[in-house]
Parts: sequence; structure tokens; C-alpha cells
Amino acid sequence: MLMTSMEIKIPAIVKDYVLDDTTEEIRNALLLYPSIVNNTISHGRAAELLGMRKMELIELYSRLGIPYLDMTDEEFDEEVRTVKRLVNAKI
Repeated sequence: MLMTSMEIKIPAIVKDYVLDDTTEEIRNALLLYPSIVNNTISHGRAAELLGMRKMELIELYSRLGIPYLDMTDEEFDEEVRTVKRLVNAKI
């Protein structure tokens, strides 16, 4: 994979926390996460850009406490109702 460097500005006190324990893989995944959240790219595309499988990226985020499905209980219930409605409409 072709790599490049970029310079970012962060508060000086943050530097010790960002560079010491964070692997390059985690850092790069976290850099892409806002683009996933705002629907600029999918988990699959982000994984492709990072050179990994989609499931590996989802598992990485899960280990960091970032859920794959980011829905409230109400949103999830609405999705279930929609699926049931669609299934019943096809019968």
C-alpha cells in the first residue's frame, strides 16, 4: 500500500496520548471514522482504503467501543417494523 505523510496540529498536551499507545492501524481507522459517520464513505470502502476486510474494521471499531449499528432503541424498533411491513406486503 502506498503511504504518505501529513502534518496535523494538535494541542501539545495531546501528543503523548496520541503517539505512545496508538497503532498506525487504529489511528488511520479513527481518521476515517468521521467520514463513515457522515456517510461520505461506507465501512467497506474505509476498510478497502486501509487494506483490510470490512469485518476486520468493524471488529477494530468494536474493540474501541464504537458500535457498527449506531441506532437508538426507537430507531431499531422502527427498522424492525419496516422490515415486517415489507415482508408482509410481499405475501
